[in-house]
Amino acid sequence: MEIKIDRNELFKAVSRVQSIIEKKSNMPVLSTILFTTLGADEGIRISATDLELGFQEEVAAQVVQEGSLTISGRKLFEILKESKADQFHISEKENNRVVVSDGVARFDLACIAADEFPTFMEPEDVQTVSIEGETLCEMINKTIYAVTLEEAGFKLSGVYTERLTDEKGDYFLRMVATDGHRLSLIDKSFPGLEKLDLNNGVLIPKKGMSELNKMGAEGGTVELGFKEKRCIARRDKTLLVMRLLETKFPDYEAVIPKEVNSSVQLSRISLLEGMRKMLILSNERYRAVRVTLESNLLDLVSTNPELGEAEEKMTIEYDGERIEAGFNPKYFIDVLQSMESELVSLDFSDSSKPCILRGELDKGFTGLIMPMRV
Repeated sequence: MEIKIDRNELFKAVSRVQSIIEKKSNMPVLSTILFTTLGADEGIRISATDLELGFQEEVAAQVVQEGSLTISGRKLFEILKESKADQFHISEKENNRVVVSDGVARFDLACIAADEFPTFMEPEDVQTVSIEGETLCEMINKTIYAVTLEEAGFKLSGVYTERLTDEKGDYFLRMVATDGHRLSLIDKSFPGLEKLDLNNGVLIPKKGMSELNKMGAEGGTVELGFKEKRCIARRDKTLLVMRLLETKFPDYEAVIPKEVNSSVQLSRISLLEGMRKMLILSNERYRAVRVTLESNLLDLVSTNPELGEAEEKMTIEYDGERIEAGFNPKYFIDVLQSMESELVSLDFSDSSKPCILRGELDKGFTGLIMPMRV
């Protein structure tokens, strides 16, 4: 195989897969990128996989000789990053060697035989729905931060995605994530949802969601579909196939309070800044902020016996009963950073129940934070 390719186009594609390729694996081929020619005038296909997630992108290139080869994804990225040339020349040599040159520097690299690269499995005849990249990113950004980071929390290690119907019988898509201490949920409706093969909810892994978010951030529309325990996403000449997590997501609706006894509205930015100040004195042992709601006042207090105490009082409009509860300020920061509304509402049932955050500009979104002992 031999090709000539624009450096910027190649660098963009190779950068895109750095988070997919395995850095440490007992299968060295998973740390490589597969290059496959598509024909003399059709360019090449770049593929990367970690066996759970597969990515392909077609890139324009001049094909001198057809074929396929693998190159270390990390090393190629570093070579491209340091080069100032406009074009790269990549050619396969004997004994599993590949030469990468920009006309100034030349790298003779050891590679792995292309036929050792895992077969890229894409389900056939997948029904897809078109979703605006901006909408997709909003849904992901407002849920992914709540996915658990604990290895033991396999049931919570992805974003639960399901198709539901409203009172009128119209379909909408819901994404939910929780780590057991907080929960984020967002609903969005758009045309074509009835075509999705999504009669039951699915759990999309966090890594896959991050890649899907990158695809959405590139703009335009993304074709999204589900089949054979996989999620498939397409955008222009890019394809992403994710293996879904096979586990039962917990009954998340059971933890969402059905009634609200106390509610207050305040500036999202003011509350965000206040929680950031409370976070300054927190550590692994002392990470709670005491939130007190009473007579036109919201009081935030963070106490750490090893460091001291921080307090901030915020004037609000509130004449309900006194509420006092402890929360992790980091959870408030994550929710508030993902929101867009100038004003947010904090809803409480009582001191032992979760705090619910919503905003007028954040339609369909609900953020829930469980209380903790102060």
